[in-house]
Amino acid sequence: MAASSRLCIIQSGILSGCVGAYPITSAGSTTSLRRSLTAIRAFCSKSEAFGVSEPCLNDTTAGLKKRPLASSFLQQPVAGISQVAPQVQSPPPPISNRTQIPLTKPLPGLPQPVYAEPVTSSIGTRVDRLQNGVRVASEPKFGQFCTVGVAIDAGSRFEVALPSGVSHFIDKLAFGSTPKYPNGRDAILEELERYGGICDCQGSRDTMIYGISVETRGLEKAVEILAEVVLRPLLSPEYLEMIKTLLTYELEDLNTNPNPEGLLQEYIHAAAFRDNSLGLPRLCPAENIGKINCDTIYRYLAQLYDPKRIVLAGVGIEHERLLEAAQVPWNETLPIWQENPSLLGNETVKPVDISISQYTGGEIIVEKDLSNVSLGPNPMPELAHVIIGLESPSHQEESDFIATCVLNMMMGGGGSFSAGGPGKGMYTRLYINVLNRYHWIQHAAAYNHSYADSGVFCVHASCDPSHLRELVEIVTRELVAMAGNINWVELNRAKKQLQSMLLMNLESRPVVFEDVARQVLTSGTRKDPNFYIDAIGNVEEEDIQRVAKRMLKSKPSVAALGTLKKLPMYSDICEALTTKDGRLPKRFNIPWARN
Repeated sequence: MAASSRLCIIQSGILSGCVGAYPITSAGSTTSLRRSLTAIRAFCSKSEAFGVSEPCLNDTTAGLKKRPLASSFLQQPVAGISQVAPQVQSPPPPISNRTQIPLTKPLPGLPQPVYAEPVTSSIGTRVDRLQNGVRVASEPKFGQFCTVGVAIDAGSRFEVALPSGVSHFIDKLAFGSTPKYPNGRDAILEELERYGGICDCQGSRDTMIYGISVETRGLEKAVEILAEVVLRPLLSPEYLEMIKTLLTYELEDLNTNPNPEGLLQEYIHAAAFRDNSLGLPRLCPAENIGKINCDTIYRYLAQLYDPKRIVLAGVGIEHERLLEAAQVPWNETLPIWQENPSLLGNETVKPVDISISQYTGGEIIVEKDLSNVSLGPNPMPELAHVIIGLESPSHQEESDFIATCVLNMMMGGGGSFSAGGPGKGMYTRLYINVLNRYHWIQHAAAYNHSYADSGVFCVHASCDPSHLRELVEIVTRELVAMAGNINWVELNRAKKQLQSMLLMNLESRPVVFEDVARQVLTSGTRKDPNFYIDAIGNVEEEDIQRVAKRMLKSKPSVAALGTLKKLPMYSDICEALTTKDGRLPKRFNIPWARN
């Protein structure tokens, strides 16, 4: 009977408006009542666990079946329970003509969408300047990693008052010992590995670039390491001797490599800009390795690593964060050669050479036996290499520079064997007119080296030494034909290929970093890629002919390597480029034979 008394208590609790922890509000909440009934059923179910078998507590008994249903409690008025039904908002009537409403209009009965507004300040490259003159540039790019680095207006072209090859030394000394990282490269790499980072340094004729790719959370550490490496390197005689050994081995490998591309690029620049600026060797000559010491390198750094010649650039980071990270290491800390002037030695630091490059033209020929350059058991064919170059516009002459780039794509070229379709350059002029017609030509490709004040447009070709005269004539004919009629199909193909190559390269974060750094270094700003896409699309046939005629007026530059007995005389090459068809003058004897 105790169970019966419990049931009576529960029932009285319902009528009084409260069961356990579930009160029934005066508003007559249906939900609260349902919770109460659920609690009652749970209580009754527990009674079976206690062995209670009274008929009133057994769901299978008739007594429980005669209990009033929950619906009866809702139908009968109960004291303390309001009879006001809750207000339920009826759904909107269905739209019969939903399929007839255009997508440009909002659907009736639905809330208006709220669109996100782009923040214009975060789009494009932002450039600021620190108090000491260092320019800071940033470009937003989504991702978990960022690339940060510096571009310096330095390189081999500024080595007029120093032994040639100092910039080559600095390239190898980069990311070495510093006051904060006395253990050198190993300590720096260990620090960067905490943030998944890598580092690199590349030197060219007119720019030195230091770069680090790292997770965004390691930005501050990367900026600090860059400042240490660039402004506070520690050079020791022991470390310098190791670098000299490395450079000696590198030069020996370059001279024995079956691919002489590196040597030929040195030769063509030396021929085009003889003994000045861009013609100075980028690679350290073997005779200068022993002449360069720590004092020489520190004087080079003090001369060219001036804050006003430095750009700190980052891609994939917030501009304000980059500025804040650069304040202490790049603005408030002095370079090591200013803290300790004794590192400069007894000589004074000479002013920077600001002379404009002078294109001279000329030839550099190197006789060399290339009949046995194979590194393995399979012999390689003996080849003679020749490059013929012309002065091209600088990259600051935008209209002519872009037209020259389109012309470079139109000429194209490559090796005698290449798989692929139009995207691989198989329909360029040097493939159709040269490689596909003459089976004995192993290589023919066009290059354009552009700098701030000049440039070199050249064609590199290789063949068996016995066909060298014919090869030179084929190249001169193609160079002269650049100023002739241009098929609109090949022009449009070259423009599309250049546009696609530009956009494809800019998908890479390090490439975007280098583009930002170089543009800000040379012009102070960076132009959007869409500017160049539109400029490439606007190039016409007349633009190509104009820059081609301009280049053909310059004196040719010739670089050759190999067995050169059948290389035409330089005067014959100059004469061929002034004719309408580009043919070499006929010789009934052999005055052009070289001993």
